[in-house]
Amino acid sequence: MREFIRPAAIALSMACLAVSIAAISADGALAQAKQQMAPSQAAPPPGQPPAIKQMPLTEKQIEAVLVASKEMDTITAKLPDNAQPDAKMIAQLDGVAKKNGFAGYDEYTTVMDNISLVLSGFDPATKKYIGSEAVIKAQIAQVEADKKMSAKDKKEALADLNQALKAPEPSVENKGNIDLVAKYYDKLGAIMGEDQQ
Repeated sequence: MREFIRPAAIALSMACLAVSIAAISADGALAQAKQQMAPSQAAPPPGQPPAIKQMPLTEKQIEAVLVASKEMDTITAKLPDNAQPDAKMIAQLDGVAKKNGFAGYDEYTTVMDNISLVLSGFDPATKKYIGSEAVIKAQIAQVEADKKMSAKDKKEALADLNQALKAPEPSVENKGNIDLVAKYYDKLGAIMGEDQQ
């Protein structure tokens, strides 16, 4: 997904996933730190994305996301970054969502948001759920220990990660979502990693 489709939901989804599936490298630490910063459950200030509408996920929804994502990406790849989709493209996205068992594109993005929220709390090394705050702390430790990262990049990455630590993702309300996402962790990581490109 690209951020232009539904800025709040998609940006948050991708931010959560970037943190959960990628190991920090000298080049990626700063970008991941910036992506990790996301809104809390409280009402967002003007211009900020809204909080995630949490819901219990089903296996059927996860499988539908896995099937629909490639076609969704094909449609959204046609737009330049930060461009707004036109009515025709929105209708195409809605059609793909409906074809794959969703009520529409809004439901698809809500399911993606919930998947990403859970993934943001997975340790990519162990593939175990530890919570987004623990993931951020692990990233901070990795950046601090990185000998290849320039002092400037390290300082910026740590500032961003510490800022993200002040506003971690909301806790997962539907604990059953954790086990369900864990079951599909590798497949979800693969499709959402493609969404980042």
